[in-house]
Amino acid sequence: METGSLETISFEEVAPRVAVLTLNRPDRLNAITLKMYDEIEQIVDALSRDVSTRVLVITGAGRGFCSGQDLRDLGADPAASDLGRIQFGMAWQTRAARLIKTIHELPQAVIAAVNGPASGAGLALALAADIRLAASSARFNVAFVRIGLSGADMGTSYFLPRIVGPTAAAEMMLTGRLIDALEARDNGLVLRVVDDGRVLDEALSIASAIMANSPFGVRMTKQVLWKNIDAPSLDAAMQLENRTQILASLTEDCREAEAAFLARRAPVFGDT
Repeated sequence: METGSLETISFEEVAPRVAVLTLNRPDRLNAITLKMYDEIEQIVDALSRDVSTRVLVITGAGRGFCSGQDLRDLGADPAASDLGRIQFGMAWQTRAARLIKTIHELPQAVIAAVNGPASGAGLALALAADIRLAASSARFNVAFVRIGLSGADMGTSYFLPRIVGPTAAAEMMLTGRLIDALEARDNGLVLRVVDDGRVLDEALSIASAIMANSPFGVRMTKQVLWKNIDAPSLDAAMQLENRTQILASLTEDCREAEAAFLARRAPVFGDT
């Protein structure tokens, strides 16, 4: 996949069909700038149309995952815009929120390898992933409420209660306090905690396990899983499952999986 020149992030295929996106401003704990938004958006837009990459891992360079919005870089001066101050702010807010939604809706499985602090927008990035892993030095907080803003920002009020439950989410969002990796594991925010320096390896191990399954099956599993979290009823959820299962059963990958099972060999799947 062509990515062009990147300054604030790196993107590389580290294994067949497995890519790593690394936030790369370690001197600022990978705080997000306008340039970084542009570059992440470039990558995720390309991935949304890509059928070759099957798993995306997001991590940070150095000792941080992402410390949130870089307050030294808030983009253009609203006074220099043709928009009013409120309209300008809404345009900026909508753009940031759209990136989180795009990451969450990627057809690829997305794993956040949280190697250090994940605050504010950094927490939102981690929440957008399907699976989160934490290094022992990782810390998480809803930073927005600590700087005079609402803690409900960039999808946090949607994802966090669904992941940790409404009570734990309310406490995190209303206080803005930092929680450590072990508490994050205990409340379900992350799958597991590993030693510092090993979180990317752990993410790639999970990516390898995902890659053992069929591309179509994995994509449909992800899509139906997240759609059915918001399903209005059990019946609606099962109707979507039923249709998807029949579609999957008619793919070449399904026939290959059955043949491999009977022959007691590993399946060989196509790209899609």
